[in-house]
Amino acid sequence: MSEDHEPPPESKLTRSKERWAREGKFLTGKITRPEDERLPPGQHLTRDWPVLDLGFLPNISRERWRLDVYGAVENPLFWDFAQLLAQKQSQFVSDIHCVTTWSRYDNQWEGLSTSDLLAACRPRDEARFVMLHSSDGYTTNLAFEDFAADTALLAHSWSGKPLEAEHGGPVRLVVPHLYFWKSAKWLKAIEFLGDDAPGYWEVRGYHNRGDPWSEQRYSDD
Repeated sequence: MSEDHEPPPESKLTRSKERWAREGKFLTGKITRPEDERLPPGQHLTRDWPVLDLGFLPNISRERWRLDVYGAVENPLFWDFAQLLAQKQSQFVSDIHCVTTWSRYDNQWEGLSTSDLLAACRPRDEARFVMLHSSDGYTTNLAFEDFAADTALLAHSWSGKPLEAEHGGPVRLVVPHLYFWKSAKWLKAIEFLGDDAPGYWEVRGYHNRGDPWSEQRYSDD
């Protein structure tokens, strides 16, 4: 299994985002956006792809990348990049909705669908949650059903090119129906759990699920 690393010291952006959670910044209280049903409430469109992280950029080549899949599974997986590519590959087009209010339409992804990963690792009946571990020490939690969504995948390519390091390459998770902090960059481990446990942003005031359409930016607590 991958070694866990402590996240880097909190950056100015991290402290700002914690303050936004305390203040409820960007919340509109709206459920729909009649002028553009594709854009969740409180979001604005961008053609760029902004870069947000914890202030540390892991430098991991495809040759050095490893993925551990473990926990409540019948068949733990320990793959290198070649083994990932040896699996059935899928392509999806989806939108990105970031909790910092930007959205980007029509992102073209290629990688391993989470449904195919589940078929390979065979989660046990008690697996109800998933914890994602990243190479920078970041973690985030998902309900099993969100991880298993039809358009979720482990992406290694974007717009026909290898996923750049600043956007989470070699491999990141993409769960397009949730705010993008749930789509962990620099993915190194997937842990299946019987009980839920909050990740990095969830313990810092952010919502446990993160549905953009219900504007689940911050914790209700």
